[in-house]
Amino acid sequence: MSVHHRTCHFCEAMCGLRLTVESGRVVRTEGDEADPLSRGHVCPKAFALAEFHEDPDRLRKPLRRRGRDFEEINWSTALDEAAERMHELQTRHGRHALGMYVGNPAAHSFPALMSAPNLLRGLRSKHRFSATSVDQLPHMLAAHAMLGHQLFLPVPDVDRTEFMVVIGANPLVSNGSIMSAPDIRRRLQDVRERGELIVIDPRRTATAKAATRHHFITPGSDAYLLASMVREVIARGERLGRLAPFVDGIDDLKQWVEPFTLELAAARTGIEGDAIVALVEGLLTHERAVVYGRLGTCVQEFGGLCGMLLVALNVLSGHLDAPGGLMFATPAVPMLQVTGPGGFGRFHSGVRGLPEFGGELPVSTLAEEIRAGNIAGMITLAGNPVLSTPSGHRLDEALASLEFMVSIDPYMNETTRHAHIILPPASPLERPHYDLVFHALAVRNTANYSPPIFDTDQPHDGQISLGLVRRLLRLRHGPANRRYLQTLALEQVPLERLLDAALRIGPYGRGIAGIKTDRKGRPQPKGKLSLKYLKEHPSGVDLGPLTPAYPDRAPTGRIQLAPAFYEADFERLRDHAPSKGLRLIGRRQLRSNNSWMHNAPSLMKGRDRCTLHVHPKDGARLGLTHGARCEVQSASGRVELAVELTDDVMEGVVSLPHGFGHSLEGVRLETATEKPGVSANVLTDAAQVDALTGNAILNGVPVSVRPLAHG
Repeated sequence: MSVHHRTCHFCEAMCGLRLTVESGRVVRTEGDEADPLSRGHVCPKAFALAEFHEDPDRLRKPLRRRGRDFEEINWSTALDEAAERMHELQTRHGRHALGMYVGNPAAHSFPALMSAPNLLRGLRSKHRFSATSVDQLPHMLAAHAMLGHQLFLPVPDVDRTEFMVVIGANPLVSNGSIMSAPDIRRRLQDVRERGELIVIDPRRTATAKAATRHHFITPGSDAYLLASMVREVIARGERLGRLAPFVDGIDDLKQWVEPFTLELAAARTGIEGDAIVALVEGLLTHERAVVYGRLGTCVQEFGGLCGMLLVALNVLSGHLDAPGGLMFATPAVPMLQVTGPGGFGRFHSGVRGLPEFGGELPVSTLAEEIRAGNIAGMITLAGNPVLSTPSGHRLDEALASLEFMVSIDPYMNETTRHAHIILPPASPLERPHYDLVFHALAVRNTANYSPPIFDTDQPHDGQISLGLVRRLLRLRHGPANRRYLQTLALEQVPLERLLDAALRIGPYGRGIAGIKTDRKGRPQPKGKLSLKYLKEHPSGVDLGPLTPAYPDRAPTGRIQLAPAFYEADFERLRDHAPSKGLRLIGRRQLRSNNSWMHNAPSLMKGRDRCTLHVHPKDGARLGLTHGARCEVQSASGRVELAVELTDDVMEGVVSLPHGFGHSLEGVRLETATEKPGVSANVLTDAAQVDALTGNAILNGVPVSVRPLAHG
């Protein structure tokens, strides 16, 4: 029997775990009380790590399509054939004919993140897509345009704030999102004890129930609220404080928000003007205050403006880069130095002309680009866009028409069932792990390394990606090519060595002696941060609270409050006339992190959670009864499911969770298919996007609902 320290891979919280292993199996999972960030906290997802590792549905060997069936083949054959067919397709149709989609599980895989840039460069295709454009693209665009780098993303300093406004987020269920904050329930309780926690959401979420105040808001109207708040702050006198020398564009922003009065905001949002004023006064009278907006503010018709206004509001009220406000982590691996600042609108999609961001096109364009003949082949990495992107049923049809598709994925799911070759990576417990992304979004600076627990001959996703690109480069350029030789050499370098080098060049690589004590007052060990150091401290290392970044750590040292391309969207918002009728919104669940969590028995047990939440007054008006089945229809499609009447949603709003719909032929997910549910993305429409960014609209979707006859 042995005990292993591990960081949970299943969400952004990075909870530290202690896994007890006996006879090659995990027999006990518990929180690691010595972990400096999570301090013993775990959620139900942690217990699914062992289930995922042992899942009989998880693929262990490559599969090759033979008609309607698949056959197992060896790794060399699989990689050779995949590369040959990719090369042949690009030779015939051009390099952009091969597309790639990367799903959000890749962000939780250290090997995938380290190797994906090499694979993308090897493909040389503009048809790159990811979960970014169904999620956080507006935040990243604001960081790029206003703060100088797409990954310079500020996070709430929740451990010190006294007044916190949460808009379109449910951290008690998500464990934080672009705010890695394990044990968020205790952290938010501390906020309430210090001051106030206010939640603005069309649904009375778990976070809203724990808040000091909750305001319902009409779905898709958040930009009116934020613009009016910015207008009020400017009218009362902005408080830039020490950031004043670094801020540009106040006069332009003042002009842009002038039409957005309290009266207009109240009419559009359903929040009274006095309540909006109280929010502004709270921000201006509390020294430590923050406005935090998340997914609900992004996946709507004006998501891009919301991302920009959230940054502007925190800047103008004096709460950007200030303790208790919106601050920046100092991760041990310097992400800003090893990744590019990003770009916007450098090229556009072929059919609708939607802009790229960060080298990617909006995934809402993927199906139409395939149907138009612009994409003939696809690679998917850790993604299931058939369930996770708008009009997924139409993407399902488009994927079936591809000449060739290869999937790097551990499962035969709704998307990978279309692949001609599936390359399954090792399980998380068989690969090294370091959270490159989420340490950069954490509410406290920490570092934690997890070595593999189990041995395997199965390559991890990084080895698969490098193996593919090396073969592709050899076919394209021959064995003497410089990039081929570089990739060949990179394959021989252990991931641990790359991580060690990144830690040594990072901000703590010259020593962490300046951190005198941890949050409990215990002396911190001294030394230079390296992989060896992290291995000596398996529960992780506390690197201290968030500290100000301006001007020294900021990418440009400037804050642009009014990037020019946002101006036209303020005019679009001003002239927008919202339609009437029922609106569909999503619903995050603690036991579900999109579709890839649904084959774990411990997470799927209990009642059916894929139901439609309807307000009782809407139910009475529409003839809906609790537990009965109904039909939901939108411009994109229709689904049938059970009704759950609840006043947790506001009138005029219905709510459906994301990531279900495991009933398609060919899926090999036994547990998931026992309670398949329906896909919310049959109802969302790929033709409808935020006009500014191209980000998907998943909230505020017009729908109709009618009861179905019994039996």
